[in-house]
Amino acid sequence: DVFEQPQHVGHKKIEFHISTDIPAVLQINSEKEEKNGKSSYFKYLYATTEEMNNTGFGRIFPAPRSNDKMETEEEDDEIPSEFISRRDLEKNRLSREEMEKFSVFKNYEPGDPNCRIYVKNLAKQVQEKDLKFIFGRYVDFQSEVERNMFDIRLMKEGRMKGQAFIGLPNEKAAAKALKEANGYVLFEKPMVVQFARSARPKQDANEGKRKK
Repeated sequence: DVFEQPQHVGHKKIEFHISTDIPAVLQINSEKEEKNGKSSYFKYLYATTEEMNNTGFGRIFPAPRSNDKMETEEEDDEIPSEFISRRDLEKNRLSREEMEKFSVFKNYEPGDPNCRIYVKNLAKQVQEKDLKFIFGRYVDFQSEVERNMFDIRLMKEGRMKGQAFIGLPNEKAAAKALKEANGYVLFEKPMVVQFARSARPKQDANEGKRKK
């Protein structure tokens, strides 16, 4: 009785009236934003794809091969400096077209492969050391066998003047020397390099006479 008893008033209701219809202005703006969002997304995809195509992203292009150059440099490194380099040989060698202009190459035939080569059309001032400088690159001077097989015979007089016979360690070295040195201009004259004609052993010749 001291405190007043609360009077029962009843439940009060609070209602919010929200219209489900979006105003036209907001709806247009919303559609524009959605369209802009989609177009921006596609633009981004297109730009990214185009950029990848232009820049080559993801592609691996092989580096240009320079094996020939590397092989040449490695080969020259193995050749002692006292002998001619392959680069100098190529630089001062006539091309196939240029060789055709010289009468000495008119009926050129390399001959049958063997370990001796024949060189002609040599200038009169050519000496054995000049031929050693060129053909010594095909000999391994650390090998006693190859060193002993390397032989130079330069003709300085008579009908054989301006010609030379060079003995190399094997047929492979001789073939390489012929390929790389034929047409090399030494003292303003191109060398003609061929395989030397191998002389038949005397014993075979005697046996042939006996058979006859």
